[in-house]
Amino acid sequence: MPTRATHTHTRTHSAPARSRKQDAIALLKADHKAVSGLFKEYDKAEDDRARKVELATEICTELTIHAAIEEEIFYPQAREAFGDDEDGVALLDEAEVEHGSLKVLIAQIEEAMDGAGPDEKTDAKVTVLKEYVEHHVKEEEKELFPKVRKSEMDLAEVGEELRARKEELKAEGANGGMQHLT
Repeated sequence: MPTRATHTHTRTHSAPARSRKQDAIALLKADHKAVSGLFKEYDKAEDDRARKVELATEICTELTIHAAIEEEIFYPQAREAFGDDEDGVALLDEAEVEHGSLKVLIAQIEEAMDGAGPDEKTDAKVTVLKEYVEHHVKEEEKELFPKVRKSEMDLAEVGEELRARKEELKAEGANGGMQHLT
C-alpha cells in the first residue's frame, strides 16, 4: 500500500513539472502523446497552410529529438539490460530499423517546409509518417516497454538522462543545431 500512495503522490504533486522526476518509460510515453496531439492538430488545420508548416515543423523536430534520445540512451541501456533475451533484442532491432524509415520521411517533410510549404504530397507524407509513428508507438508501448519494466534497468536514472539530453537537443535546435540529428 505505501508504494501505491507514494506513486499517486508523485503524480498529483503540485510542484512544477521540471522538478518532478519521470521514469524513462513515462517520459517516452509523454512524448508519444504529445506527437499524437500534433498530428491531430495538423489534420484539423485543413487549408491553413501557415499552420500546417508550423505543425509539420514541430512534428519533425519532436520526432527527431525523441528518436535521438531513444537511440543514444534508451535503446543501448535496454539492450544491455536485456542481455541474452532474444525477444527483447529483436524488438530493439526492429525499433531502430523503424527509426530509419521515419527519418527518411522526416527529411522529405522538412525539405518541403524549407521550400514552398506543404502541398498534397506533403500532406500524404505527414499521413504516412503518422501511420508509421502510430505503429512504432503501439509496438513500444505494448511490447518493448513492458519488457523493459521487467528488466533490471534503472528507469528513474535513465529517465533523468533522457530528460537532460532532450533539453540539450532542444537548446541546440533553438540555435540551429538540429541538422545533425536527421
